[in-house]
Amino acid sequence: MKLLFDFLPIAIFFAVYHVSGDIIMATMVLIPATVAQLGIVWWRQRRIEKMLLITSVIVIVSATATVVFHNPAFIQWKPTVINALFGVAFLLSPLFGGQTLVQRMMGKAVSLPAAVWRRLNLAWVLFFFAMAALNVYVFSYYDEATWVDFKLFGMLGLTLLFVVGQALFLARHLSQSQSKEGS
Repeated sequence: MKLLFDFLPIAIFFAVYHVSGDIIMATMVLIPATVAQLGIVWWRQRRIEKMLLITSVIVIVSATATVVFHNPAFIQWKPTVINALFGVAFLLSPLFGGQTLVQRMMGKAVSLPAAVWRRLNLAWVLFFFAMAALNVYVFSYYDEATWVDFKLFGMLGLTLLFVVGQALFLARHLSQSQSKEGS
């Protein structure tokens, strides 16, 4: 449910774009949708996660630049910047505190060997960098409407597939660690 809520401003951007055919108008609507999303999160949780805050600031800055300069390149580069930043954050996370970012996020709920945490983290690093590169490829070689469709359906679909793959990977390692504990 959280993942779908995170994609809500993108879905609104998509809907406005397909109704109007105007990426500048869709981007203008994206700004208040992102601010509203932050407000709802704050109202419900009385805090905003660092990742959501960072991505929201990047969305607002790139969307504002798109509207002010009437240049869709700013909003088209946004997914690349965000994915690259996440890739770097996951890559460098063991240097700060010794644990991978994946382990910090899931370590309280799941117990895994350090090597498995490193593999999971590396998979996320590669995923984020691949998504960054794929975004550049799509907006460079396809038309604007295709990029907008990719932004919602392609990125969301690939993310869901990746998360399912991660869950299967985790399930395999969890069943192995449980069978070792039972012995």
